Amino acid sequence: MGRLGGTTAIVTGGAGGIGEATVRLFAAEGANVLIADLDEERGRGLADELGPAAAFAALDVADEEAWAGVARTALERFGSVGVLVNNAGGAPSGSIEQQPRSDYERAVAVNQTGVWLGIRTLAPHLRAAGGGAIVNVSSALGMLGAPGLAAYSAAKFAVRGITRSAALELAGDGIRVNSVHPGLIDTAETEGSGAAEAIAETGEFARITVPLGRIGAATEVAQLILFLASAESSYCTGAEYLVDGGMLAGPPPA
Repeated sequence: MGRLGGTTAIVTGGAGGIGEATVRLFAAEGANVLIADLDEERGRGLADELGPAAAFAALDVADEEAWAGVARTALERFGSVGVLVNNAGGAPSGSIEQQPRSDYERAVAVNQTGVWLGIRTLAPHLRAAGGGAIVNVSSALGMLGAPGLAAYSAAKFAVRGITRSAALELAGDGIRVNSVHPGLIDTAETEGSGAAEAIAETGEFARITVPLGRIGAATEVAQLILFLASAESSYCTGAEYLVDGGMLAGPPPA
């Protein structure tokens, strides 16, 4: 039956990267999965590939009405919702002095407000199902700053506060809320950056040390998300889980 047999999960940003890896793993472990993403072509293609246990819904995570539509789609297709993975995000770059305010506000809308809206929208449905799990994908940059990524880092820091507050608010309903903090992961965002080559050669990339000496795979993050979504983590809530190859274990290089 699998580790998520009988469960319905919504995965935002589910059409690619960590989201796609999570969708595939959840489906393999017996879950029904609603893929929520802006990339309709890729999202529908993934749903078609996975078969009847998967469906697609278009979602801009910053749009509250779109969230309501995602909830309706999940309930109409699968009957209930037991897991929410707030994975969608984006990292516009630029220094604080030079980045347009619109870029900052969009980063907050997607990475921070989108998580808040997801919990706000789905918590009643998880409660109605008798409980469940919410996994918020933050970042290692939600625990430290980075030049040129202040907007992204600020929003990902905020996810930690949302996660802890939601965990306290929802614990009595049997809903567990945790955050995952990936480091450098091999996705479309890092492709072509030279990160994998630099880490393999020196263990460092852009003044970030990765003790394990390699860039991570999306499936390695998905495995942690699976654990937090499953009953195996039944006593875990309000916690932060790094999957960063040891990046935050010590000080940055001098």
